[in-house]
Amino acid sequence: MKKFIVIGLAVFWVLSFGTIAHAQKLDFKASGFIDTATFWGVNTPYAYDLPPWTSFNAWLPPIYGPSPLFNVGAAGFGQALNKERSFWGSRARLKFDAIMEKNLSGTIFFEMDSGMWGEGQSSDGRNITGRWAADRAAVEVKNIYIDVGIPYFGIPLPMTARVGIQPLSVRPHMVVYNDGAGITGGIKIDPVTIEPMYFKPYEGLDYAADDIDVYGLNLSATFGTVKVGGFGLYYNQNTYPLTAAISSTVNFSSNMWWFGVYTDGKVGPVNINFDLVADTGEVKDRRNISPRAPDVDYQGWATRLKVDYPWEKFNFGAVGQYASGSDQKRTDGGTSVVGGGGLPGNTTPWGTPTTKVSGYMVPTASEQFGSGESLLLTGYPVWNGFFGYNSLNYAQMGRGSIGGTWLAKLYGSYKPTPWYKVTLAGLYIGDTTKHGNTIGNARGFGGTSPFPRNDGTIGVEFDLINEINIYKNLKFDVGLGYLLAGDAMDYFNVTTGRNKSGDDPWVLVTKLTYNF
Repeated sequence: MKKFIVIGLAVFWVLSFGTIAHAQKLDFKASGFIDTATFWGVNTPYAYDLPPWTSFNAWLPPIYGPSPLFNVGAAGFGQALNKERSFWGSRARLKFDAIMEKNLSGTIFFEMDSGMWGEGQSSDGRNITGRWAADRAAVEVKNIYIDVGIPYFGIPLPMTARVGIQPLSVRPHMVVYNDGAGITGGIKIDPVTIEPMYFKPYEGLDYAADDIDVYGLNLSATFGTVKVGGFGLYYNQNTYPLTAAISSTVNFSSNMWWFGVYTDGKVGPVNINFDLVADTGEVKDRRNISPRAPDVDYQGWATRLKVDYPWEKFNFGAVGQYASGSDQKRTDGGTSVVGGGGLPGNTTPWGTPTTKVSGYMVPTASEQFGSGESLLLTGYPVWNGFFGYNSLNYAQMGRGSIGGTWLAKLYGSYKPTPWYKVTLAGLYIGDTTKHGNTIGNARGFGGTSPFPRNDGTIGVEFDLINEINIYKNLKFDVGLGYLLAGDAMDYFNVTTGRNKSGDDPWVLVTKLTYNF
């Protein structure tokens, strides 16, 4: 199968482009942004709370588990509990487009980060542009790809292809955003657009079945002011977790599917965004040492509906969002990547084998930070998504920013001038994990039992967002978020043997952004 795909693609390129040669004028364009952000808050996790965040380590456990801030019993964690913290950070992106004509262009895209001004050395040099004395090797290659219009050759359909290191982006606020090597296409049959895709997360030995392949198809159609669509993604992971790619041991494999439908557009006086997504598949044990549970089944789902009603200088909106949580009697709550959640052979808090993950999962390495609904849970809309109660896991599947939670949100915004907009939002955030909590790790029976406690309320959050356009291309955002923490945020202190409630999380963040 692998040989057929490689040979087929090679023949396709030769037939499509082998006889085409034109001298064209090159149009060279540059774009990007530079930002500087500040953070001040209490009990709001950040990527650096679980070092080294630049490696394959998870920032938070993949299935359920406490924030590192709350996990006070683990060595090195809990140091910032109930303490005010503040720091600066920066990000820059620089994109070069070499456009030969409307049917041919090439793109090279760089990214540079300072996760925290004054940071120390990282193992690979990434994300430390703010280290003192500067001159860091911190320029990251984000994308390198070719966009090409495919000649008709008798097929009267507009067709395009993008080849190279590019975004894998399918409903990123719900499912997946990730950069990697692959091929995506576009076929336009009015009013339908067909987008096939193929990506290669890991090759391994090119003569053995240890690689990882991603196949996908996104179909959409526009009817008037409404776009409807559906998609399917298949992750064939012969190496799982991805940490095995940098070791000599491959203990697991995984086959996973994601299916979804969506709608975006304007219906009457309101704008709507709707998503319904399901994940299904399994992780298999290749070691043959767990006869009681040789594999773990995955089956989760999530949905979201957002409605906006613009009126003159105002906008009023509501969001409802639900993502299934796992049953801790059937799923372990792993806190590391190698021994992380949802792997065959792991045991639940009840001492039984892990057999099923019913919590909503996003694909391996997906940077799914949510869609800006919660400032404290996801870091958006002001920051770049690198703080909050996310589960960003580059090695295996994780709950993303929404798995194991539900929320109801009401908000309103007012734009009195072209250069200023203010938004006030209120959210009720609940927990959908069964026989345990998604974020907190409180224990039942007054903390004397080893079993997780089950609570329903994560908290009530209030967000105030100010957006100020200083110049046409210079924007200053200020966000203030406060979470009245519910019982599902409580943690268990292994030193005292008691459950404890931390102070209510709050954060004040700013970001100055120059777009060009």
